Amino acid sequence: MSEKPAVTIDLSGMPCPAPLLGAKKIIDDLQPGQVLVLLSDCPGTNDDLFAWCKFTGNEMMSATKQPDGKTAYSLRKAGGATSTPIAHVTLDMRGVSCPGPIVEAKRLLDGMKAGEVLQLVSDCPGSVADVESWSKAASVELLASLPMARGAHEFYLKKK
Repeated sequence: MSEKPAVTIDLSGMPCPAPLLGAKKIIDDLQPGQVLVLLSDCPGTNDDLFAWCKFTGNEMMSATKQPDGKTAYSLRKAGGATSTPIAHVTLDMRGVSCPGPIVEAKRLLDGMKAGEVLQLVSDCPGSVADVESWSKAASVELLASLPMARGAHEFYLKKK
């Protein structure tokens, strides 16, 4: 996602939990839906921010490794129009290789009503490309694709 951030803050050189505390201080002053970009080189920042976002409802939009070794984390303050969709069913397929997650997601979606949303969680490295391709060719709409901690990804799929 390439939204213009409301604030960019560089907290590289600071050990955890300083980047998380810095993010909280800044994001508390943002309007719902606004984006913060946080730069950090602390290896624990990734897990800290993912856990904090899950707890607070803020959205981790991306975590992009920079050439200088820092990571740029894009965070969206909760409450905006593009908040995470509400799922009717959750399918956690962590540890299952592709195409397993899509096969099981399709099986579940076949039994769901039009308009219902499935949250699929997968840590298969090919799942992002597979789910995007599948959603273009099937009767399913990809509402959101969000990175999670430890290489996992969550997808929100709406049955058409």
